[in-house]
Amino acid sequence: MRSSLLFALAFSCLAAPLYAQTPTALPPTTPSSLADALNDPARGTDRADDDRRKIADIMAFAQVRPGQKIMELIPGKGYFTRVFSAVVGVTGHVYLVWPDEYAKEDAEGLAASRSLLTDTHYGNVSVLNQPAAQLSSPELVDLVFTSQNYHDYPDPFMGKVDLAKFNKQVFAALKPGGLFVIIDHAAPAGSGMQDTDTLHRIDPAIVRKQVEAAGFIFDGQSGALRNLDDKHTLKVFDKSIRGHTDQFIYRFRKPA
Repeated sequence: MRSSLLFALAFSCLAAPLYAQTPTALPPTTPSSLADALNDPARGTDRADDDRRKIADIMAFAQVRPGQKIMELIPGKGYFTRVFSAVVGVTGHVYLVWPDEYAKEDAEGLAASRSLLTDTHYGNVSVLNQPAAQLSSPELVDLVFTSQNYHDYPDPFMGKVDLAKFNKQVFAALKPGGLFVIIDHAAPAGSGMQDTDTLHRIDPAIVRKQVEAAGFIFDGQSGALRNLDDKHTLKVFDKSIRGHTDQFIYRFRKPA
């Protein structure tokens, strides 16, 4: 009962307006499983980035809980992976999806994911290598999560994935009531997908339109990574903005 109350309190603060400011410190209502995960010594230097990357806010927004099955798309060096693994615990599982096309561009990231497989501390983690246009999961999952990579899927190096089909594949991978959480770099309003392969940004409005068209219900948004000083005109790798871009965080739910 106490655990359920903590979750209810933690998530009640999420019904804020778009890009509302959220606390950077770990809230007192954060469930103990998340607090323990964030303080896991195995995370090492990851913790130095927690305030900038708003990990506590994002995990609460994604409603990550013990025992869940999670599919993380293009996990990079595993910053989110290590927290997912610790929160879901031995009764849960984390599937790391590496599209073949993306893996060719990020051998270091793929190696980082594979290294987790040799560490018993991450015994609940698996790596899935598959074509970008053929997303699939070994079982239905509670959460599909992607950070800063939705915009990559339609680009030439990924084979110009049809996002209508991609979002339907995500829909099929989720349990009824499951969540699809997308974090990405914001492009100018009305720009659609014109900046995905140049600035590595995407218009939040087109993302919402595409995902809802696949049958999802828009379930919330967070402003934890909002930066009003970002004019949306620079490539996300530009030194003046890298690591501090204006990012939207959307949550979609598959109808129960």
